[in-house]
Amino acid sequence: MKAIRELLRDLRVDNDLKQSDVAELIGTTQQQYSKYETGESDLPLRALAVLADKYDVSADYLMGRTDCREGVTGQNRKVSADTTAGALVSDILSLSAAGRVSVYDYVAMWKLKEKYTQQKDGRRM
Repeated sequence: MKAIRELLRDLRVDNDLKQSDVAELIGTTQQQYSKYETGESDLPLRALAVLADKYDVSADYLMGRTDCREGVTGQNRKVSADTTAGALVSDILSLSAAGRVSVYDYVAMWKLKEKYTQQKDGRRM
């Protein structure tokens, strides 16, 4: 996983922002924000929350604790009429190790099926 300083820079660049833009957003100077990106200073908690919301990623992702980018918006996204992505993940994690592997295998099978279908449909065009 990437370090916080790398994530801060990557997210800023991916969003076509300058350091001064992000600094203004979190209420600091460009010079101070630069220190967050270089690792000279720790990012304050209030800034972490603002940036997680701005980039729509989880705070854990922004801190380099997980590779899962999904923020609150993503976790609250409906995957069916009555289930959110976050609830689905919680349900999967509550399964035994064998159950989790079975769910993963099932999802992998569907991904392959959809990829094959898209390729097949693309050739017909």
